[in-house]
Amino acid sequence: MRAAPLVVLRDVHTHYDGVRAVDGVDLTIAKGEILGLVGESGSGKTTLGRTILRLVPSTSGQVEFDGQDITRLGGAHLRRLRRRMQMIFQDPYSSLSPRLRVSYLLTEPYRIHNIPREDRIGVPELLEMVELSPELAGKYPHELSGGQARRVGVARALALQPEFLIADEPTAGLDVSAAAAVLNLMRDLARRLSLTYLIITHNLNVVGYISDRIAVMYLGQLAETGPAERVLEAPAHPYTRALLAAVSEPDPRNRGVDRRLLLPGEIPSPRNPPPGCRFNTRCPYAQSRCREQVPVLEETETGHLVACHFWREVRASAQGSTGTAVRP
Repeated sequence: MRAAPLVVLRDVHTHYDGVRAVDGVDLTIAKGEILGLVGESGSGKTTLGRTILRLVPSTSGQVEFDGQDITRLGGAHLRRLRRRMQMIFQDPYSSLSPRLRVSYLLTEPYRIHNIPREDRIGVPELLEMVELSPELAGKYPHELSGGQARRVGVARALALQPEFLIADEPTAGLDVSAAAAVLNLMRDLARRLSLTYLIITHNLNVVGYISDRIAVMYLGQLAETGPAERVLEAPAHPYTRALLAAVSEPDPRNRGVDRRLLLPGEIPSPRNPPPGCRFNTRCPYAQSRCREQVPVLEETETGHLVACHFWREVRASAQGSTGTAVRP
């Protein structure tokens, strides 16, 4: 049985300066779940994450956290809630002040939220949680490796003992071994601390490795959601197939097989998205219906939803041309 929902989004819109960054998203994240949100740059995924945390205001719709509508919450109520929800930012160096030592950076959340000393986790313990030496407490951010800086960012997010973490591109800029180590750490922390994650990334290798479910976002809207294994093995949206085509094939016996569904052109501007299905300008399956009617999320099987008028043809084509889908 699936756990109770922790985060629920209902028809969420986030518009600013004419940009429709998030444009009608319904999404549920269960307690203890790791949800991967994937899409190209400009798809709106980072804005969606910031909207959930109220770092940017939503234009309309509802965001619920643990049963409470936080959309219009403010003041002390919002401050208390933010102790339970934290963000791990994409660039650890830009999010960590270069003039402050690691020890100060890790304890800064306590000062911001006026946490009594008896309720604080010590700096050595925070560093130990992310598998770093206590000696790093005296270092400055520029003295850290990329992997160490990322772990300090994770430790800082954990200082307030949150229940929900949003990680924006947690492996960006890291080599393969450092990226795998960070993902293993995050997965271990989720299990030990009963954390719920939203992992934001353009990399299907990342979400395939760590996520329980995957949500694919395109131009402010969700294109496909479902259990990670099913989305990777049986993609039902042509955009998901195109993203999978960019994933390298780990089995050398299959590298000669043509698995690609090429993704032509650039993502359109969110200031002026195409009518109908927003993917129609780049989709090889597009017909006149796609340019006129907006597809709704339709359940293809239990828990697997797709917004595509021709998802049956897409899935049949994928199965016929690739046998089994690319897996990270």
